[in-house]
Amino acid sequence: MKNTLIKEIVKALRETQDVERARHCQKFFKTAKGEYGEGDVFLGVRVPELRKLAKIYRHISMNEISHFLKSKYHEERQFALFVLVNQFKKSDDKTKESIFQLYVNHTHYINNWDLVDASAHEIVGGYLFDKDRDILYELARSNNLWERRIAIIATFFFVKKNDFNDTLKISEQLLPDTHDLIHKAVGWMLREIGKRDLETETTFLKTNYLDIPRTTLRYAIEKFSPKKRQQYLSGKI
Repeated sequence: MKNTLIKEIVKALRETQDVERARHCQKFFKTAKGEYGEGDVFLGVRVPELRKLAKIYRHISMNEISHFLKSKYHEERQFALFVLVNQFKKSDDKTKESIFQLYVNHTHYINNWDLVDASAHEIVGGYLFDKDRDILYELARSNNLWERRIAIIATFFFVKKNDFNDTLKISEQLLPDTHDLIHKAVGWMLREIGKRDLETETTFLKTNYLDIPRTTLRYAIEKFSPKKRQQYLSGKI
């Protein structure tokens, strides 16, 4: 039976839902049969509202977070992840480990790119920064699209600390991936490296040029000058 606090949060979410927005989200996040978000269900609650509620209810328990993380509704899972990120940032080491374990044990529910992108670097990357990172390479080998995206996006935390090694290794591991959402994620992380160390990014691009998917390349060179972008796209590097 749902506890009173869960009922209160559900009520708050329903008060801000928008049927028309939900229809738009169903299409935008590719929820039709055979698409990457197949079967996902939206309420139509806007992200700023979810973040506001996550701040209000930032002290809810792990059991309550787990309840929402397992929800069939996209925004309830997103709300749970926002709460986890908020708690992780202000927790002691023991609690951070519990949050990390909850996250990696529930990747089945972190099943769209917006859910991954708002949480993987904060929780997975944040936890692993000063620890063994082998789990990222395991996730990168997963048959689950979202676990592979978690693996590369988690390294964004490292990139922000000017630690590029694992991002480059996992990017190389994921170059043969066939999914567009992985191509985009890898390109995004390479671009973020380039913002901080252009030489490191260009060395990677030149070394792996023949194996880099076109979408990955376009994302990676987005901040290059028009002339330099054209050189890469035409293979004249």
